[in-house]
Formats: sequence, C-alpha cells, structure tokens
Amino acid sequence: MIPATATPPVVVVPVGRDDEALDACLAALDRATAPGTPVWLADDAQAGPRGYAIIERWIASTSLRADYTRRQRSVGEVAHLDEVLSACGDVDVAVLAPDAVPAPGWLSRLVAGLASDGAIATATPWSNAGEAAAWPRIGEIDPVPVDLERLARAAAKMPALHPELPAAVTHAVLVRGAARRRAGGLDASSYGSWYAALIDLSLRLSGLGWRNVLCDTAFVARNSEGMPLDGDMDALAARWPDWHPRLANYLMQDPLRASRTQLSALFESIGPPEPQRDLFV
Repeated sequence: MIPATATPPVVVVPVGRDDEALDACLAALDRATAPGTPVWLADDAQAGPRGYAIIERWIASTSLRADYTRRQRSVGEVAHLDEVLSACGDVDVAVLAPDAVPAPGWLSRLVAGLASDGAIATATPWSNAGEAAAWPRIGEIDPVPVDLERLARAAAKMPALHPELPAAVTHAVLVRGAARRRAGGLDASSYGSWYAALIDLSLRLSGLGWRNVLCDTAFVARNSEGMPLDGDMDALAARWPDWHPRLANYLMQDPLRASRTQLSALFESIGPPEPQRDLFV
C-alpha cells in the first residue's frame, strides 16, 4: 500500500464552544505528548472570548509546537475540517476531539500502529466513550478513568494486534494523509458532522483496500461520544445500506471482548511506575 514516512504527524484539535472541556483537553495534551509535536488548533468561529484566552495562554506556555487559526465565519464542522486536512497534504494527521483527554504515550503508539502496516489508513485508540473501541464495555459510555497514567501503562503492555474496527471513532484518530487524499477527503456536501463524515471516509478507505484498526496500546478518554447532525444517519444509510446492520452485528458479537478483558486485567495488576533511573546517576 503506502510506505511509512518519517514526517511527524500533526495533531489537529477542532476548537469547540465548551471552554472547560477545551482547557482540560489542552492541559492533558501537553502532559501526554512529546515536546515539539506540531499541533493545530483549528477554530471554525466557535471559541468565545474565554476560549480564546485559554488558547492564547496555552500556546504561550506549551512545549508543543502549536498554531491557532480562526475563520471569520463558520463554514461548518466537516467543511472546515476538510480544509484543514487538505492543507496538511500527505502528512498524517491525528484529529483529537476538543473534549478528549489523551493518556500518556497516546500519539507515539498511534504512530507505531500506523507504521506497522502500510495498509492501515486509520488507527483509533481505546476510550471510555469510544463506541466499538470502548473500554471496559463495548458501546457504553463509562466515566473518564481516574488514573489515566496507570491505564496508559497497562495499555502499553497489550500486544499490538491492531484488529479491525467497523470505522474510525471521533474521540481520536490518526489518519494516513496519503490514504485520505486518495480517497477524496471528507464529504462536506453530504454530512454536517465529523461523526458521520469519519464513518463515510472509513468506509470509502475500506472499499479501496485500506484498514481501519484499533490501536490496542493507546487510550484517549472522553466525557461523551460524538453525535451526528440531523440527516446524517439518513445520508449514511442511503450511501451505505449495510452500515447500520454491520455496526449492530459488531456490537452484538464484540470480537474485541478478549482484548477488553486483557486490558482490564493488566489495569488491575499493573504495578507502580518504574523508578526514574536518571535520578540515581
């Protein structure tokens, strides 16, 4: 398919209107992501004065290589995100929901997953609100885990099997740039929500021979799941008549049950972090 590239991915955060959630997301992103990682805060005229102040303060203090753009007028969630992704060209992009809370190591593990197989187009981490990628129970929204650092260490011990998902999920997804471009990008004329547009993109990628997988070594928390806008599900059903039955069958069969159980067992048994050896040198 497409060989892995050495170019680091760009983290795109589509800025929303929930100031508190954005503040928590950016703080977690800073803690959980390697310094110097490029981050693009893309604002489709959503942030108010308080949100802008949060962004301004965060950019001034973060160790990440962050940029912020804001449209004068909103063009809609999907159209705006398609502009942002198109501007990134063939560079891989991790789209992080503005109310998500990434656990340590989330991005490096997604990158490793994408690099492990050139046929992988999207890699989605576990989440407490991740639909098919939900942990500890499929298709359910659980509270944000209290100890994300411990959970991240447990996930790191999981075998990197990268099983198939019906589609990528919106809490966080790393998209192979070249695959997205060849699939034609997002369909802003048919869908109003990133939720539905990502499903459509995933299904088009799958039809072209690429894979949409779970990154079983990474975790990104979220307070709620993504939601479609009015008409989105009808548009999906018209274009992909087998989508809803396929998703329902996946949720009922739960092919990742063993992986969920394994992650739960690791989380319960994981010990304290290893001592920082550099302190003793």
